[in-house]
Amino acid sequence: MAESIRIPTTLRSFTDGASEVQVEARTVAEALSALDISHPGFSDQILDGSGQLHRFVNLFVSDADVRFLDGLNTTVPDGGTMAIVPAVAGGHG
Repeated sequence: MAESIRIPTTLRSFTDGASEVQVEARTVAEALSALDISHPGFSDQILDGSGQLHRFVNLFVSDADVRFLDGLNTTVPDGGTMAIVPAVAGGHG
């Protein structure tokens, strides 16, 4: 069964404007790899040089932040949804 990855507006230029992409994967890492195969260069936007999530990118599986689960090894349930969310910086005015 295909898993869905929700793509934020800022990264849709890498997915030909698609707001959601379907991939076949068991883990977050496999899903990102599949996404990068179908949309080359996408992973460079969310992974750092060591292959980990950039600190300014949050990734959720079923509404849970993968950083608090098993990171990129987090299992994606059959038919599950992943969401890539750029971190929002802010401060006091």
